[in-house]
Amino acid sequence: MLRTIIVGLDGSRESRAAAEWAAREAELRGLPLKIVHVWEPVPEPMAQAPLLGAETQQHWIDRVPREAAEGIGLRHPGVEVISEQLSGHPGDVLAEAAKSAELLVLGSRGLGGIGGFMVGSVGLSAVAHADRPVVLVRALEAAADEHEMDPAGIPSAATPFRPVALGLDIEHPDDTLIEFAFDAAERRATSLRVVHGWNPPPYYAYGTPANPALHEALALADAEALAEVLRPWRTKYPDVDVVEESRYGSAAVHVVDASRGASLVVVGRRIRRSPFGAHIGHVTHAVLHHSAAPVAVVPHS
Repeated sequence: MLRTIIVGLDGSRESRAAAEWAAREAELRGLPLKIVHVWEPVPEPMAQAPLLGAETQQHWIDRVPREAAEGIGLRHPGVEVISEQLSGHPGDVLAEAAKSAELLVLGSRGLGGIGGFMVGSVGLSAVAHADRPVVLVRALEAAADEHEMDPAGIPSAATPFRPVALGLDIEHPDDTLIEFAFDAAERRATSLRVVHGWNPPPYYAYGTPANPALHEALALADAEALAEVLRPWRTKYPDVDVVEESRYGSAAVHVVDASRGASLVVVGRRIRRSPFGAHIGHVTHAVLHHSAAPVAVVPHS
């Protein structure tokens, strides 16, 4: 089956930023880009209201995705662009559409000075239920934001990419997540910054006096464990420069901190088939809301 990059478009500025990011990613991967607009049906009485009449529906269902596809085709002439209109609940429809995609890309509203995301219900639903990686892109994200400054200190898409940052749990490392991050770094010809947060076991943390030597020993053991997890991946991707960071404290805080100098942040979501529904995980949830860079959430077993 032909893989594509799928982007959800609703006409908002955040979804337009996501579409531009998706076009750049499609170019990096040599894949077609599919623009999907999901129309959520409304009750018949509301559909007949003046603001939701036939002309408004036709504008959203036909004109917006068509014009977006034409614009992206002009700005990214090397990318094949397809548009599709679907109906239903956007989160469910997009998660289902992503099954035939390499990536699903969605937009999220920026939080101004905080520099992160405000992830809406559609984005959270898609992240929680999609079987493929989902990338969230904040409003006003531009190509230059993912690159180093030029010699004059001016943002430029002509300079090398900033590093890719990977938040990794070394107690449950997953090949799908790690490979996604290494592949993203290799395609961008940039380094991979692997961040792991650790804390002492409870029996060390409680009821014992401060012990610098013990803390140093625990930190060294954790750093060695991280290096061991990454050793085979360094061999598989010899062109990727890897920076390992094993840090004491909250993993979410450290990954968000790393996002400020990253072109892309990669985090995982463990797939849980539970009667109580899907879960994103507290670290990934925090990174989604506060990252300063686009975030790729990779589902894994």
